[in-house]
Amino acid sequence: MIRKILMLLLLGVLSFPLYAEKKIIKLATLDWEPYIGQKLANNGYVAEIAREAFLREGYELQLDFLPWARVVQETKSGKYDGYFPEYYSKEVEKDFIFSAKFKGGPLVFFKKKGRNISYEKLTDLKPYTIGVVREYVNTEEFDKADYLKKEEVVDDLTNIKKLLAGRIDLFVADKFVGLYLLRTFLPEKAGEMDFISPSLEEKDLYLCFPKQITRSEMLVKVFNSGLEKIIKDGTVNKILKKHGF
Repeated sequence: MIRKILMLLLLGVLSFPLYAEKKIIKLATLDWEPYIGQKLANNGYVAEIAREAFLREGYELQLDFLPWARVVQETKSGKYDGYFPEYYSKEVEKDFIFSAKFKGGPLVFFKKKGRNISYEKLTDLKPYTIGVVREYVNTEEFDKADYLKKEEVVDDLTNIKKLLAGRIDLFVADKFVGLYLLRTFLPEKAGEMDFISPSLEEKDLYLCFPKQITRSEMLVKVFNSGLEKIIKDGTVNKILKKHGF
């Protein structure tokens, strides 16, 4: 009897790591302050919402911060389970499964302060050179507007510098991202840039998972389930408030 008990205990010890092994999900992302970033508290509210949603379902979230073009390309190639934050786009949906949505912000056109630029429809912006970030989704109408003169760069900060140097007339970005970058990296220029109305769109944010990866559908369901839980119990609102949103 003692021998049987010892054998059962030994089997239990040997099998414990299999059950105790953490379920890990690895996502690619970018520094996109004040929403998400390596230097933000808990990596910002976007990362904290994703982390908490997966945690509720028993998953540990690991993040790699990369330039945006690499975020999308390397996730598409299967190096990562998914990427975020993303705006909804029919074009992106050809290759990725979108999660349930959560809070984003307004997408606007920034200009140099004092310049008299206004618009009611996108065709009004034909005379201007507009900065965009490579691989960013903006709005379907704007992204398809080949009649507009657009110049691509690698990030939003580069567009701010080009705008202030007079090399572009406008650039499109999230309002809070543009203002954060200006105050953080070019505080001496904080009074030299503003944005025009109306905003292009109020945007929601999503996680994206590559369609060619077998477990992507399962991971979307896992995240959506966790997100629903932290919305219902007030955790999301607490996270937003903690981060000033």
